[in-house]
Amino acid sequence: MRKLPGAAVTDAVPRNLRGPGAVLLVSCYELGHQPLGIAWPRAFLERAGYAPDYLDLAVDPFDELKVGRARFAGIAVPMHTALRLGVRAAERIRKLNPQCFICFYGLYALLNADYLLAGIADAVIGGEFEGPLVALVEQVERDGTGAAGRVPALDRLAYPVPSRIGLPDLHRYVHLARAGADVPAGYVEASRGCLHHCLHCPIPPVYGGRFFAVPREVVLEDIRRLVAAGAGHITFGDPDFLNGPAHALKLARALHAEFPGVTYDFTAKIEHILEHRGLFSEFGALGCAFVVSAVESLSDVVLGHLEKGHSRADVPVALEIVRRAGIALRPSFVAFTPWTTLSDYLELLEFVDAHAVIDDVDPVQYAIRLLIPPGSALLSRAPIQAHIGPLDPAALTYRWSHPDPRMDGLHAAVSQVVADAARAEEDPRTTFETVRDTALAASGEPTHRRPTGAREELPSRSPRLTEPWFC
Repeated sequence: MRKLPGAAVTDAVPRNLRGPGAVLLVSCYELGHQPLGIAWPRAFLERAGYAPDYLDLAVDPFDELKVGRARFAGIAVPMHTALRLGVRAAERIRKLNPQCFICFYGLYALLNADYLLAGIADAVIGGEFEGPLVALVEQVERDGTGAAGRVPALDRLAYPVPSRIGLPDLHRYVHLARAGADVPAGYVEASRGCLHHCLHCPIPPVYGGRFFAVPREVVLEDIRRLVAAGAGHITFGDPDFLNGPAHALKLARALHAEFPGVTYDFTAKIEHILEHRGLFSEFGALGCAFVVSAVESLSDVVLGHLEKGHSRADVPVALEIVRRAGIALRPSFVAFTPWTTLSDYLELLEFVDAHAVIDDVDPVQYAIRLLIPPGSALLSRAPIQAHIGPLDPAALTYRWSHPDPRMDGLHAAVSQVVADAARAEEDPRTTFETVRDTALAASGEPTHRRPTGAREELPSRSPRLTEPWFC
């Protein structure tokens, strides 16, 4: 057995990968959804004549029998949390089955290629990864070796319908909670990549401003199968559903025409909400329950450093556009950055309160700290250099510290508040007030909790998914 440079731990002989389970696809975390990171590459591999098995570690235990018979393991890493969990899974796979070829694929694979290829993975693939993944499996099958290179795969693919047969039951995954009822939520993607270049986002370093629309009939057939499996709500998980507004609107119309009782949600930039404001009344009429938007900050200084493409003044305008359409806006934040002041943080909390979006914010958003993975576009900008520390390869991020020590202390305190509240399944309004008291204490200002009676007069919970957004 030998280690090929940057590639595989292998016996360098052909392998039969056509048998059932010889290829194993592993997912660790996809925001609580049934994993598209298994279903889509599985469909590509099945089309090429393979019979891959799967392992979703988000809902099932580590299966030593599946791992033991695998000769090729592909680990999906669409986000930072998935990658950290995926590294642990790879270590267990390697220990149990040293001969197994291990490939990481997805958004965070290429960004962390140096670390992964230094003894954890045999290959990494990013971008439109399914075609190169099939090619890599074929290469390993031919001669026992394989390497995928480090250039993002950006060739347009012929997308099959994701292969979901046999995946864990949809009821085991995230649900839409609305009006006192929970319904299973399916997850699809109508496009991949993004037109934009927000500096803190992991997509631009991989996709470089490109996005790929998935054919409408492929998306609709995936939705049909999810609805047949019990989905009463669909999440369009595109990085930005409005990168292709005409494509998005046609899909929403087709979904509503075929399944008028099925609701949906999507993600869109603040600037796209303003640009396409005329579409939202129809989105609302077609069953849109909520829109997620990366507000990130209310500081124009922070927004400028992140090159977000919107200003503080745009946020209430976007909020009003979405609300007038009868849709909830669920903002996400990067609450802690090197440029966020304590006053900025308090202003963010006051905005959430004043604009009555406490119930629309997952409390974890108050604790999100700027993540700077290897390959981040932020590293090319001078303003971050005064704050950046060394790369922590095992944590898969560069360390940074705030020039105001109170902010790092506040981050630690708020993170604990949010974690404790999640374990206790606390109402987000209660968590919000604890977070605000914590921030006020850090600033030396007196706390001012809302009276219990006033809290009871707030509207009932807005539509949301039962697992909060996280990176």
